[in-house]
Amino acid sequence: MSAYQDQRVVVTGAGGGIGAALAHRFAAEGARVVVNDLDPARAAAVAGAIGSRAVAVPGDASRIVAEAREALGGSVDVYCANAGLGSGGGADAEEEVWEAAWDVNVMAHVRAARLLLPDWLERGSGRFVSTVSAAGLLTMIGAAPYSVTKHGALAFAEWLSLTYRHRGVQVHAICPQGVRTDMLTAAGTAGELVLAPTAIEPEAVADALFDGMEKGRFLILPHPEVAGYYAVRATDPDRWLTGMNHLQRTWETG
Repeated sequence: MSAYQDQRVVVTGAGGGIGAALAHRFAAEGARVVVNDLDPARAAAVAGAIGSRAVAVPGDASRIVAEAREALGGSVDVYCANAGLGSGGGADAEEEVWEAAWDVNVMAHVRAARLLLPDWLERGSGRFVSTVSAAGLLTMIGAAPYSVTKHGALAFAEWLSLTYRHRGVQVHAICPQGVRTDMLTAAGTAGELVLAPTAIEPEAVADALFDGMEKGRFLILPHPEVAGYYAVRATDPDRWLTGMNHLQRTWETG
């Protein structure tokens, strides 16, 4: 029997891409899954494709914990904070763009944890999965709001893990590079340059998460080479920045 048989799972941003792949995989493992998406039709379509083990709970990912908990019979075992905005632009991006990226990519995770932690700490178990992106470990050219807020999402996941792991709360941060989703398409020429050449399917991200959960890993790297990039960034930041600046100049000149 799967370790996730009859587990109660919430996946935000599950109307497509990585979120839909996670929802399908958890249901295939025997879990009961809440499929959340801002678009009711997309959430309903994914839940319908999964079948009786899924229920659609559409709405703002920051506000659905209580409704999702009720839909699952009063409790949540696994929460996948997957909804995200791939906001592009630089320092000159509008305030509204920065605020939306911060709200969805960081504060939605904080709000969910705020509601989930009391129950998890009382019973000594719970699992928080944060879809971060390799941009949270590294960066992404042409996308300052996305890069900065994904760093924030990673920092919050790290804080949750170091603070509560001895009390039964397990935390995982998924950090893929390119994944063949609508967000990759929306990344435009920067995505084509940096992400598309090694892009993987959403199902490969789900496979990496389940492997990492089985092994108790915090950091989930569907693209293993990201570990090497992260090491260079930490140990030789000038070399790293020079290389990224080369990519930036390549992108600017087409």
